[in-house]
Amino acid sequence: MSMNDPLANVLSKIMNAENRERSECIIKPVSKLIKKVLEILSDEGYIGEVKEIEDNKGNMLQVALLGKINKLNVIKPRFFVKKDGYEKFEKRYLPSNDFGVLIVSTPSGLKTNKEAEKKETGGRLIAYVY
Repeated sequence: MSMNDPLANVLSKIMNAENRERSECIIKPVSKLIKKVLEILSDEGYIGEVKEIEDNKGNMLQVALLGKINKLNVIKPRFFVKKDGYEKFEKRYLPSNDFGVLIVSTPSGLKTNKEAEKKETGGRLIAYVY
C-alpha cells in the first residue's frame, strides 16, 4: 500500500470494509481533507456517523458503514474543472445522470459537483462515489 496518498488509502479501506459487509471501519491517519471528504460522504448518505477517537498518536476516525457504496475512488490526476465543465466528468466517472457525486476542491472548500455548479465555481476533482 502506497503511503503517498492518504486519501486514496482511506477510500480503498472504506471500499474494502463495504465489500466485506462490515458495519464500521477505523481510519488512520486523519487529516482535514480526509475529515471533510468523509463529512460530504456522510451528508450525501453514503456512510453513517463519523466519530473521532482520541489516542495519543494523532487520533483516528470511526466510520459507520451503511452498505450503500458501489464504487468510491480518488480521481488521479486531479483534473481542473471550469464552472460549466462538470458534465464531461460526471459522464466519465459516474454511471448515470443524478446517480453519485464528484467531490471537488473549490476555492471555498470541498463541495459536491452539484453544490459547486450551484455556486458557479470551478475546482479540482478529488474523488467520486456512487
